[in-house]
Amino acid sequence: MDDVIAAMAARLVGVGGVRAVVLGGSRARGAHRPDSDWDLGIYYRGGVDVPGLTRLARELTGGPVEVAGPGCWGPWVDGGAWLTVDGGGVDWVLRDLDRVARVWADCRAGRYEVGVQAGHPLGFWSPAYAGEIALCRVLADPAGEVTALRAETAAYPEPLREALVGAAWEADFSVAAAAKSAPGGDVLHVGLCLSRAFGVLVQSLHAYHRVWCINEKGALATAAGLPGAPRDLVRRVGTALRGLGPEAVASAAELTAEIRGAVVLP
Repeated sequence: MDDVIAAMAARLVGVGGVRAVVLGGSRARGAHRPDSDWDLGIYYRGGVDVPGLTRLARELTGGPVEVAGPGCWGPWVDGGAWLTVDGGGVDWVLRDLDRVARVWADCRAGRYEVGVQAGHPLGFWSPAYAGEIALCRVLADPAGEVTALRAETAAYPEPLREALVGAAWEADFSVAAAAKSAPGGDVLHVGLCLSRAFGVLVQSLHAYHRVWCINEKGALATAAGLPGAPRDLVRRVGTALRGLGPEAVASAAELTAEIRGAVVLP
């Protein structure tokens, strides 16, 4: 399958607007299972030839495929397609290279955004763009643009680290809001507040240790393995999110205090 993916990447950079193709996700990090999909980031500039991508996808799969153009999947995950090639799942995800470069400039300046995005229940954190580049494996990059950007993102920006560690204050706020709703049994509001609190804390833990956080999937387990993370973090978060009553809020408050204490910058 590696040869199939390499050949696919070589053909993708021949489509109008495509500048580079990278392998991302668990396969790029070496954390994949045998049945894991192949996640291909398709970096384009100035628009992309969606009909050309569609024709290539249909040729590769031997059947009808719909390729979503920029913006069709939401404001942050531009678009793409889900393919089955030689029995394996291959995901194409479009990325606007100019926008990625702007986000990287923001990261170096300590600025970030959290946007609403389908598939990201706790929001899309803009530094994920830089993290995707840092953790990818470049497959095709004729002009060397993504390769150069990957070299830059190897060093986690200290201003971004300080900003994301500082964002942990929101966890206290969210837990306090949950405490007001828990006695009345408002499990939706409590669950959302606690999930948000844990999501923010996980981002802060990653940033404190200069580890890129791509999305919510697997982020808690990674955070639990970082130095200074609270003992039994995954179990305790699970316990809090199952109860959603006053005891769960108290547990969340305890975890919040522990993590806030573990990510204090000098």
